[in-house]
Formats: sequence, structure tokens, C-alpha cells
Amino acid sequence: MRQAKTIRRSILAISAPGFDTLLLHLRTGGAFYGKRAWLANLVLVALLSGCTQFWANNSRPPPPESMVLIAGGSFKMGTDAATIPTLVARFRFDGWAFYEPELPLHLERVSSFWIDRTEVTNASFARFLEANADWTPEHIPRSFHNGKYLATWHGGKFGEGTENHPVTHVSWYAAMAFCQWKKGRLPTEVEWEYAAKPDRIRGEFPWGDEAPDKSRANYGASGIGGPTVVASYPPNANGLYDMAGNVWEYMLDEWRDDYTRPATQPTYPFSAVQTRRVIRGGSWEGNPVNLRLRFRDSHPPAGAGPHVGFRCVRDTA
Repeated sequence: MRQAKTIRRSILAISAPGFDTLLLHLRTGGAFYGKRAWLANLVLVALLSGCTQFWANNSRPPPPESMVLIAGGSFKMGTDAATIPTLVARFRFDGWAFYEPELPLHLERVSSFWIDRTEVTNASFARFLEANADWTPEHIPRSFHNGKYLATWHGGKFGEGTENHPVTHVSWYAAMAFCQWKKGRLPTEVEWEYAAKPDRIRGEFPWGDEAPDKSRANYGASGIGGPTVVASYPPNANGLYDMAGNVWEYMLDEWRDDYTRPATQPTYPFSAVQTRRVIRGGSWEGNPVNLRLRFRDSHPPAGAGPHVGFRCVRDTA
């Protein structure tokens, strides 16, 4: 009887973050060993047996298959100033100021989170508009875009054959609204850089240090001349597609000139935001230097355009 009560208390004590940790443990082929392995494994079996009920009783729905769980950890973010001469020589973009926004190299800690495998597509955004008429071109407030919102759509529909292209000509406000509708948010740039480059990958790009080419990403030299179907290129080691090229991706963060100033995310209704936001990843018209994992740029929140899209994240807690 005492053992049964102990097991019950152990199960009830496991929170949503604990569930995500156990799920990641299982997905990587883990098991529990030690003096109380029998208890840990029994708790795990009981938890997984009741996982459907767990999610049914939880206010946050289970993340879909379209998202990847990124386990939290620490990493070095940004660029070491000592490497700038090498970057200048390699990418032929001269000047300290071009790389200064990436300075300094510093340590960051990230909590676990879920992130979309791909950039949000036209088809997904169309479903959002069907459920949220206030964000259609006819009803979106003029202050939330620059006059080019969904400029390539006609009659409320995306172009034929582009359902799986990343949605573009969207403002940061519309991206925020979509992610909230999906029970998530835009990623911080710390989360984005952490997810884009797993520790075991060395180099400037999501795949390593080899230069971009037509087999790796959709960028200027690919010759496509616009966004293409998401997941057309190999994913990074985390299973994420198009972390370099195709379209730039909106971040949650306000733009800052470098990392010496703390990051700022909205603590008020996002509709009140007026400052430029960070974008990451480069696009179909970019140079190799823009596809670097550490490269940072900014964009006005109302700036709907052909080269910027987004993906969402979801907290584990």
C-alpha cells in the first residue's frame, strides 16, 4: 500500500515540463537505471498510459507532429570579434560595422521549447484567416501593415500551386496573431539560433561550414527568384527545414544594435509595438553571408514584403 501511494504521488508530481523531458528521453531511446529504477520505470509506464488523459485535462493542447522538441541547454551565441577579419576575407563583405550586430560572443541559457519544423505555409495561413476574419486583407487595421499585406493573394486566395510555399507579405503583427492562434508565439532570437545550430555541428551554417549551394538552400545563387516549397532541402540536425534561405523569419525580439544591451520582448499587447524587430535566416534573394547562423538583420513590424515569413514556437510549460 505504501509503495502504491508513493507511485501515485510521483505521478501527480510530474508537471508538463517533466512530461516533455520524459518524452525526449524516450524518443532518444533512454531508460532508467539504478537503485530505484523499478519505481522510475513504473512511473514512466503509468504516465505514458495516461498521457491522453493528461493532455485532455491540460489547457495547452499537445504540439502537433509539425513541431520539434528542442531540449534546453547552454550555448555560445554571437561572434567573436577576433574572427571578423576571417569573415571579411571569406564572404567579401568589408567593414567591422557589417558584423558588429553579432558581437560579442557570449553564453546563453535556453529552456526547452517546441518549434515548427518548417516556415508557416500559405495553406496554414489561409486556415488562420478562415477562423479569424479580422486578419483578412479587407479587415486588418491599416496600422498593422504597409499596404502590401498578402499582395500576391487574389480574392482571399493564394496563387495556384503555392499552398506549400512559405507565406510572405505578412507583417510582424499578423505573424504574432497567427502564432497566438496556434497556442504559441514567435521565437526569441536566442531560441532560434540555438535551434538552428546543434552543438555537434561546427561552422557558419545549419549544415556545417561548407559554403551554400543549390543543393542546400534557396538563396540568390540558386536562381529560383522567389520562395519555394518548404522542406525542399535537407533539414539540420534538429530536423528543422529552411533555417538558412527561402525567407527571412520574424523574431519576437526588438532590434538591438549588438548583444551588449539586454534583449527586449513585448510585455504588453503586441499591437502596441512600434519598433523594428529582428529577422533571421536569410532569404531567396540573399548572399551566402546572410545565410550564416549568426547573421542578424531588422525589419519594421508593419513591413509586409516578399522575402519575410515566420515559424512559431511553443513553450513546454
